[in-house]
Amino acid sequence: MTARLTGRTVLVTGAGRGIGAALARGMAQEGAALVVTDRDEPEAAAVAQSIRDSGGHAVHARTDVTDRNEVRAAIALAAAEFGRLDVCFNNAGFNEPEKFLDITEPVWDRIFRVNAFGVVVGSQEAARQFIRQGTGGKIVNTASIAGRQGFPSFAPYCASKAAVISLTQAGARALAEHRITVNAFAPGVVRTPLWDKLDRDLERIGEGDSGFDAMAGDIILGRPAEPEDLVPTAVFLAGPDSDYITGQVIPIEGGMVLV
Repeated sequence: MTARLTGRTVLVTGAGRGIGAALARGMAQEGAALVVTDRDEPEAAAVAQSIRDSGGHAVHARTDVTDRNEVRAAIALAAAEFGRLDVCFNNAGFNEPEKFLDITEPVWDRIFRVNAFGVVVGSQEAARQFIRQGTGGKIVNTASIAGRQGFPSFAPYCASKAAVISLTQAGARALAEHRITVNAFAPGVVRTPLWDKLDRDLERIGEGDSGFDAMAGDIILGRPAEPEDLVPTAVFLAGPDSDYITGQVIPIEGGMVLV
């Protein structure tokens, strides 16, 4: 059986660990050539090396998603190494908990700069590459259930992920004429190093009872997600079976939010 992404080049941001690393490895297992990017270059390099060690094709780049020149360089690397870019996953993001009444401008700005503006930059530069190629392409954004439902200690993060959903819809409408689809997936509680840090941060601000274990308790399938649980949906959105889907956000959260 032919792997579903054979012949496709996929760029994943924030791919040094957690969800991004799982996405990169999962795409490689389906035959894609990977450009693994992360602000932490050694982690990106390690993921790319693990893909090559498994017989896949991957390169890496140190990329800050808020720096347009670095994003352009990563996309140029995809074209130079693999001849083209087919799919861009805007996955990089982070959270920095604050109580609602304690939200500060610096935290708000940092979160929105990465989580929202990083999606704008990645989408623009990927789209420009697709248009130059004349091939169309796919943009896939990592949203969150937090973009659909607010959490009191994560308000800036929730707002930024709501922005990702709106940017997905806006991008889908703006880029359809170029045969570019824009979709997103929305994870719930995923067991990653991000949550270890969030639990420590929640303890620091006196909200330790609202951390990983508490939120995972609302999952009707009875367990939090592992990063690998997200891969099949991501592969679907990167592959040809989703060619007639755009502007959509697919939840992957085990039944946390039923609407």
